[in-house]
Amino acid sequence: MELNNMAQAYESIPSRLLAIDESLTQLVSDIDILSSVNPINYAHERERFMSNKYSQEPKFEYQKSPLDTHQSKRRLYELPLEEIEDTQLQKLYVDVIQSYADKLDQVDTIGTQDFLYNSLRYYGEPSAKDIANAHFILHLPTEEISKPDQDSHSIAQFMNRFAQKNGYECEIQVLDGMLANALVSGIKVRINKAAHITTDELEALAHHEMGVHLLTTLNGRRQPLNVLSLGCPANTNTQEGLAILCEYLSGHFSIKRLRTLALRVLAVESMIKDRDFRQTFRLLKEQYHTSDVQAFTITSRVYRGGGFTKDYLYLRGFREVLNAYDQLGEDFNLLLCGKTELKYFDMIRSLVNKGIFARPDLISPALAKPQQTNPIHRYIVSALK
Repeated sequence: MELNNMAQAYESIPSRLLAIDESLTQLVSDIDILSSVNPINYAHERERFMSNKYSQEPKFEYQKSPLDTHQSKRRLYELPLEEIEDTQLQKLYVDVIQSYADKLDQVDTIGTQDFLYNSLRYYGEPSAKDIANAHFILHLPTEEISKPDQDSHSIAQFMNRFAQKNGYECEIQVLDGMLANALVSGIKVRINKAAHITTDELEALAHHEMGVHLLTTLNGRRQPLNVLSLGCPANTNTQEGLAILCEYLSGHFSIKRLRTLALRVLAVESMIKDRDFRQTFRLLKEQYHTSDVQAFTITSRVYRGGGFTKDYLYLRGFREVLNAYDQLGEDFNLLLCGKTELKYFDMIRSLVNKGIFARPDLISPALAKPQQTNPIHRYIVSALK
């Protein structure tokens, strides 16, 4: 957003609305569910699980949250949302506040049996269609896989170049004990010190983490209001769907990647049904022939915190965002305004048309210049229900 336009946008927003928006931003600034459910003893428990021949379930430990969740919720509900005149915008703030209250319930119950209930309430669970899509993908023939040739050092260098090329402000960190190869938290791009991936996977990772997760954070922060930076409720579905779509459109996609997304769906299904880490691990290893490391990583992702159902949404989100990409035309890029969710698309478009939100400044490189996609991949993706 150009400075003149930004100044005009700020001038047109009532001071009371700006004050509510700022108060909300401060109240939720420390709520980070992904960091909160990252086990602090992940590497140690993986080693123990493997050396004991999978006979003992890992006992993950978590950083104790300093949040007073009851007090935080009370302050959220005390915000005077009735002072927001635009009814659409008021509805968005109401929903965002409830979403953060639900996240606080998750943070409060990490490591307990109640965490799974709160995770199901927030993220839901795989549908019969999700499970059918996963089975379809897992019956596909696999492609020839190249050997990993990129370590955390070369990943960090590549991400740095990607940020500079596209004008992204960020801080790149290499950290121990991560489950994912990389993740974005605010404008921090965190890279797993143990990551070892192929060049194609590195390209896809950059388009996923920086071309979507970082970019939507930066676009959200450039809005006159912070609410899109904080995120629409349950935006994982659309944010991860956008990220996978950009991997696909970048030309660095693979059946292996689709298989990982499918395995996550079945791992979530198994976790909800069986509640047995070793059983889910054996399902991935014995029935779907994953490596020990991949089976442990996927299983850990869905059992962390006490049962984290988020991972089935990558495949569902990809399918839904791909359909939107085919149907929405130029307006599709409005999904990049911040941490948006397809369910709120019409509301966001209306608020952009009213001048309350701005069109996105930054456009994902894979969306700005889509590459020729593999015809086999195109056929497979089009077959997802």
